[in-house]
Amino acid sequence: MHTPTNIQLIGSEVAIAWDDGAETYYAFDQLRAASPSAETQGERDVLGNQYGGDGPRRFPGVQVVGWERIGNYAIRFDFSDGHRTGLYSYDYLRELAQR
Repeated sequence: MHTPTNIQLIGSEVAIAWDDGAETYYAFDQLRAASPSAETQGERDVLGNQYGGDGPRRFPGVQVVGWERIGNYAIRFDFSDGHRTGLYSYDYLRELAQR
């Protein structure tokens, strides 16, 4: 698993430099729409039933106003609309950059 060495806000994007030399860029609204939170993605019970989740939405004008590293595996972004419950694992962020 690769880890971030630097995180910066540049214009309307989050820029992440990784320990393998890669750099990835994420538009604020892209990050917000891809939040891995239960609020956005929903949750499944042990039988596979889906509960909640708003599904894909657009968030024009949303901004990242802060972030916090969670252990050695994830980042929690704070968004201007008050959302802050998604934990973006480093692997998920790398995958998201390929979309």
